[in-house]
Amino acid sequence: SILAKWCMAHHRENFTYTHFPELCEIMAAYDVSFSLGDGLRPGSIYDANDEAQFAELKVQGELTKIAWEHGVQVMNEGPGHVPMNLIKENMEKQLEWCDEAPFYTLGPLTTDIAPAYDHITSAIGAAQIGWYGTAMLCYVTPKEHLGLPNRDDVKRGVITYKIAAHAADLAKGHPGAQAWDDAISKARFEFRWRDQFNLALDPVTAEEYHDETLPAEGAKVAHFCSMCGPKFCSMKITEDIRQFAREQGIGESEAIESGMEQMAGEFREKGAELYVETAD
Repeated sequence: SILAKWCMAHHRENFTYTHFPELCEIMAAYDVSFSLGDGLRPGSIYDANDEAQFAELKVQGELTKIAWEHGVQVMNEGPGHVPMNLIKENMEKQLEWCDEAPFYTLGPLTTDIAPAYDHITSAIGAAQIGWYGTAMLCYVTPKEHLGLPNRDDVKRGVITYKIAAHAADLAKGHPGAQAWDDAISKARFEFRWRDQFNLALDPVTAEEYHDETLPAEGAKVAHFCSMCGPKFCSMKITEDIRQFAREQGIGESEAIESGMEQMAGEFREKGAELYVETAD
């Protein structure tokens, strides 16, 4: 908007565009890279993928080639506010028009209805465009559109974007991404609470949430959490079935069948009624 005001005041083209080759010489002399901005990026879902946005993207491609001719590295800035069904087109056009120069995006935000939660609305788009091939994600805090973020806002925004980036890495089959998920899943199944906390993106918060309902140190070795309790934990039930199978010297499927037969027998012995009267 500052440059737009200058252009209107002087009735002239943007001087950074008309003098771009000279700027490239300066950047090359000091070995500095360009981050080519996108002042016409969509600021609302309504504007996503409009003519102005894509016209500017083509100009970014033009300037990228000029910078490369001067030996200057470039990354292209991207949107913005874009609904999920239009995100892929942004990535495809950038790769084509900018000759696969690194693309970095703010989100994009996938809806405009959630002020105070735009770290989430944008992380949804970030995960998608990360999967499609963007090179870098610009994180968003909960204060986006509302005010300056504080330390906690920054932490929430960064962690949210680490989740989006990792989700994209998983979708792309990035080496090591699946190994991290497998490690924490195994720790969860084996009730290794300390390992589960330490493998988390935010170990401190993970442990704090666990300890809100089960603060005792002994709960760190318990084979359940407060979500399902000791009787209904699916992982504990699976562990019990495996233990039963080992004790009986049979396979897991046979153990399940045996357990089902036993419970069916108890059901019939009690009258085969779904509803049982209890004492007052």
